[in-house]
Order: sequence, then structure tokens, then C-alpha cells
Amino acid sequence: MGMFTQSVAVSCTTTGMPLHVEVQGRSYTVAAPPRRWYERRRWWAEEYRAERGRGAGLVDHEVWRLQVRLSRARTAPLLTIDVAHHLDSGRWRLIRVHDAGALTLRETA
Repeated sequence: MGMFTQSVAVSCTTTGMPLHVEVQGRSYTVAAPPRRWYERRRWWAEEYRAERGRGAGLVDHEVWRLQVRLSRARTAPLLTIDVAHHLDSGRWRLIRVHDAGALTLRETA
């Protein structure tokens, strides 16, 4: 499994469910129902202070586990990835690749 923190582009349904992911110029289509959960983030490492009454997106971040395949190759093997959605900014990050050999990216420490 590879751990990353790389910006990615994610297209979603009107309800916020991911449909497509673009990673390093390659387009992937979500090929199975995604799973979503929330994880605590180390907000103190990224923010100087927590504003009173602000919780969603600051303390927790939304994580989606997606099974994707290359959009241009319908018979391509499935690849399982986790992406995090920063609710305040709307940005998406690739945080985990479960089939690490299938996607070549720069790992970050």
C-alpha cells in the first residue's frame, strides 16, 4: 500500500458522490459503489487556531474509498484508492493507493 498526499481532481454527482478522478493527467472512472467515512485530522499541524463553533472540516475530514479503472480502457483492472475531501476548501487529495504497483506516483513522507 502506498501513502500519498497529492492533489487530484474529482468530479461528483449532485449529492457529492465521486464519479471520476484525474491523477497526473490520467482519467479514472469510479467502477463500484464508493464507501465514505470521516477521520480525525491533525488540524493543529495545519491551522494556527480553531475558531469557536467551527468543527466540520476542521476536526474531521471526509475520506472516500474508490474502486476505479482507466476511463479509456473499460477492461482495465480495478484499482482501489482513498481520497480525502477538505470540506472548507473543496480540495481533494489522494492519500492511499491499495494496489501500489498499479499506479506510479511520488510518495511523500
